Amino acid sequence: MSHQQLEAFIQQAESQLDAVVDNGTDDELFIAGYLHGHFSLVVSQALSSEQASIETLDKLLCANLDSAFAQKELEPEDQQKVLLLWQSLVKNPSS
Repeated sequence: MSHQQLEAFIQQAESQLDAVVDNGTDDELFIAGYLHGHFSLVVSQALSSEQASIETLDKLLCANLDSAFAQKELEPEDQQKVLLLWQSLVKNPSS
């Protein structure tokens, strides 16, 4: 994967997360906002990695979320929602 492809994925994921503001419920907005905050933190790390790829971004984000969840930042049900939203972005980047 090229650096440009990763950047395109990042823009697409950000657009999908931003779209929740217009169409989402309060719960969806909370989950998307939480994920977007963590996503923003790891994007620069992924882009500066020698192996810049969606897989690298995925690993970095999952590690970041695991750390946050270990600190009990969210209730288990909300943790699952965040992970499901991220998985949907990674598995279906164009939806």
